[in-house]
Amino acid sequence: MTFDQFDLNDEVLDALDAMRFSECTPIQEQAIPLALEGRDLIAVAQTGTGKTAAYLLPVINRLADGGFADDAVNAIVMAPTRELAMQIDRQLEGFAYFLNISSLPIYGGTDGATFAQQQRGLKMGADVVISTPGRLLAHLDMGYVDLSRVSFFILDEADRMLDMGFYDDIMQIVRRLPKERQTMLFSATMPPKIQQLAADILTDPAEIKLAVSRPADRIRQRVAFCGEDRKMALLRKVLSGPEASRVIVFASSKLKVKQLARELRGAGRKIGEMHSDLEQSRREEVMLDFKSGRIGVLVATDIVARGIDIDDISMVINYDVPHDAEDYVHRIGRTARAEADGAALTMVGERDRRRWTGIERFLGKPVERLEGFEGTKKHTDTDAGKGKTGRSNAKPAQNRAPKKKRAAADTHVEKPQTDTPAEKLEADSIAVETTKSRKKRSQPWWRRRKKGTAKAENANPENVKTDNI
Repeated sequence: MTFDQFDLNDEVLDALDAMRFSECTPIQEQAIPLALEGRDLIAVAQTGTGKTAAYLLPVINRLADGGFADDAVNAIVMAPTRELAMQIDRQLEGFAYFLNISSLPIYGGTDGATFAQQQRGLKMGADVVISTPGRLLAHLDMGYVDLSRVSFFILDEADRMLDMGFYDDIMQIVRRLPKERQTMLFSATMPPKIQQLAADILTDPAEIKLAVSRPADRIRQRVAFCGEDRKMALLRKVLSGPEASRVIVFASSKLKVKQLARELRGAGRKIGEMHSDLEQSRREEVMLDFKSGRIGVLVATDIVARGIDIDDISMVINYDVPHDAEDYVHRIGRTARAEADGAALTMVGERDRRRWTGIERFLGKPVERLEGFEGTKKHTDTDAGKGKTGRSNAKPAQNRAPKKKRAAADTHVEKPQTDTPAEKLEADSIAVETTKSRKKRSQPWWRRRKKGTAKAENANPENVKTDNI
């Protein structure tokens, strides 16, 4: 289905044509007609399927029809992160390029001048405010923001916002909105907490569910079981391959991100890093460089796992296994966007195997295994007796002699093959005497001399001492 089959304004269609958007995605095909009717909506679809356009286009189209106040906030779009809020704002500017529609992004991490600009915009009014929950609530608490004329309220990546603990902030904002409004909730998953939120804020919603929490079929998923000491070598090898034209490497912490970026830069590659320690201006600079191709590899935490719209990412590498299956889906969903193919590689250490098993169980199928990078061999019967270092504690079989033969070798007497009891008794006595002699020779010289001297003195009657003489 194409966009011109919808009841959209000519200016909106012209903007879509200029952006080379023609074919609708499944979520857009189902959500746009319902949103244009003014229905409350809950839409669940995997990441990277075009949910942003599914709610922005109907809102822009209805605002363009007129009848809304110029000095009021008419629509609010909530996003979990500042990066996603910035991206939504840029997409809105593109969709409304030929329309007189104003937008105002509001997020934290900015300087005082930006905060003052946000204040002025909220006081004067804006057609669409795109904000993170915490920063909008901070402005609301100052008393100069009027949300009584909001007509559209949209939650994007709602499951992520709840995971980040924004439920109370969202409900505080909802209580300041008019009851007569259109509310749309978009999410990649549908856990019970999302169902509860939908019941609290939506009125008779239409529901759309498409391929809940499953990666796109165009993503070639692979897994490598390897020790921590092998991961960097594997990473460098993969990054030198043909699939690694533009790559995001996800790590579990900002400290790991810094470490990986430092080591990869040492190899002479253009590396960018993204984590919460960076200033907002630096984040924007890094993302711009990555989108423009000046940076080929972006090492990041989950801060860019959701909602970052870059169409030509060729590969996603999970240097660390994600905490759960949902995070895995969102991470690898950064590739294979806009009908392109993509690749995803996850490195699994010994401690993460159970977590990875849960992810595969969630996916419903085993992931293709990349062989040859195991850090340690699997335990087999031939490894029995090996210590922690992998070296054998036992001597080779050819160097071991049976215990009976070793005992015979110690006495230096070969046991004769006797046939009669008499011969056997004679051979045993020879062995006993020889053993005694060896034991005697093995004693210290001073002990042997002392005992010998004592025997000699006792044997001589002249040396016998008596107390009576």
